[in-house]
Amino acid sequence: MADFFRLVSRHARACLVIGLATGLLFPTLAKWLAPWLPVMVAALLTITALRIGHRAARGAVRDLRWGLTAIALLQLILPLACLGVLHVLGLAQTPAAFALVLVTAAPAISGSTNLALLLGLDAGRMMQIMVLGTAVFPITALPILLLFPQMGTPSDVLCSAGLVLLVILAATVAGFALRAKFYPAPSAEQVQSLDGASVLAFCVIVIALMAPLNGALRTAPLQVVLWAVLAFSISYGLQTATLLSLRKTRLHAVAGPLAIGAGNRNVALFLVALPPDALAPILIFIGCWQLPMYLTPILLPPLYRKALHDG
Repeated sequence: MADFFRLVSRHARACLVIGLATGLLFPTLAKWLAPWLPVMVAALLTITALRIGHRAARGAVRDLRWGLTAIALLQLILPLACLGVLHVLGLAQTPAAFALVLVTAAPAISGSTNLALLLGLDAGRMMQIMVLGTAVFPITALPILLLFPQMGTPSDVLCSAGLVLLVILAATVAGFALRAKFYPAPSAEQVQSLDGASVLAFCVIVIALMAPLNGALRTAPLQVVLWAVLAFSISYGLQTATLLSLRKTRLHAVAGPLAIGAGNRNVALFLVALPPDALAPILIFIGCWQLPMYLTPILLPPLYRKALHDG
């Protein structure tokens, strides 16, 4: 099994493509896996924490000042600015505007640490950003909810965010405990095996996430293309803007993790609270939103390399 995991680790990017293709080509499998998403996400977080270890992830208190400032900009100032511009343009009530505000108000996805690992970035810093963003999400989301009421009621979103934060913390603690007990000083081969296990879990999750897209591809392919263009534009635009803004500042060391957090957001936090009628116009977008995120380690390494090393 360890040899298999190391093989997966060596071909991580190809495995992500296989996961995406499997989710699209085998709708029955995707539909069967979809109800297990919460369990799979918790397992992924545990494996990721096991791979990183508590030593790499510590420092959250020391980094609280810059971390809170960055999260406030990404999860509060950015969506409010987007909403203000959309109001001026008379587009605030369109489904595309709803999708844009929804995405920019959300924290980094739970799998962002895996993206950091695949891009060769500091996964410990990424875990700090992801946990901190999720922790303050109930606070940053409230002004957005007041200005964009179709997003759901504050109480529903608070409950959703609290549950997700609890799962993240429990899975992280479990992973750190397993690391301390079984891999206090892992060898290079053991680290590669853990990387492979993490990639494999990430690939299985994307199969389930592709379930909403299957029907749309058959009934409304043009809508899928348009929503996919918007999803790629938001995700890669935010990552590029963050990298270019921070690469020559004092935050250069965390520019990569912050860029991943900026362009890979956990919209599932809002999905729990959204009324079905409000959610319906952007269901296809939610499925498309997975594409740029899972393709980030395949399409954007040159951008991260140029911005963080060559620039």
